[in-house]
Amino acid sequence: MPDATASPLTTATVLVGRGLLLSRRNLDAVISALVLPVMLMLVFVYFFGGAIDTGDTRYVTYVVPGVIVLCAGFGAAATAVTVSDDMQRGTVDRLRTLDVGAVPFLTGHVVAAVARNLLATGLVLGVALLIGFRPAATAGGWLAAAGLLLAYITAVSWLSAAAGLVTRSPEAAGAVTFLMMFLPYPSSAFVPIDTMPGWLHGFAEHQPVTPLIESLRGLLLDRPVGDAPWTALAWCAGLLLLAVAASGTLFRLRTR
Repeated sequence: MPDATASPLTTATVLVGRGLLLSRRNLDAVISALVLPVMLMLVFVYFFGGAIDTGDTRYVTYVVPGVIVLCAGFGAAATAVTVSDDMQRGTVDRLRTLDVGAVPFLTGHVVAAVARNLLATGLVLGVALLIGFRPAATAGGWLAAAGLLLAYITAVSWLSAAAGLVTRSPEAAGAVTFLMMFLPYPSSAFVPIDTMPGWLHGFAEHQPVTPLIESLRGLLLDRPVGDAPWTALAWCAGLLLLAVAASGTLFRLRTR
């Protein structure tokens, strides 16, 4: 536990270490977050890939950016569960006696989620290379893709932390974050949007993950991306600001 006289930065650092330690102890959740996206990628590539027309792009190459974004949703869901568990077990009450605020407490959970997501992303990319994914990104493209992905992971992890403050049980927290795990499906992650029913096009084209996936796909394949990266960053910034503001308010309401 952090010291009551410690600075906010020191307190946040201690709680980040605690969040990483909790991840190590909760190996079943970590393994699920690592293995499930890889299994889904293999299912899409080998079960459905032959029936999906992606033009001159091999399906494995087309689908990998979507699976990477799907990874972020799985990793973020675990954040809601751990935050809700801390609220339920009274851990937050003990932290409040040490004058620990919302930002240091939630930062520990968010940083742990980012670390889990980066590990899962590395695993997905490694398996993707083994089954035929061949990126053509430049050094700048890799950096830009990594930056966009980090921004998205941070934003959805904060949203998930806010969801953990709203719910009254870890089970309910996991259910609330289903939307973040579902969003890549009605997007360009797994099939081209023009193959979907017409009534779904508007949502699929203008939801948060579509510009992110299109940006990652273009950057990793060294193709034009237009203004998609800026749209993706705008979504990430808006979601992050909303999540941080909501988290502060919810934390005060739950701990007063």
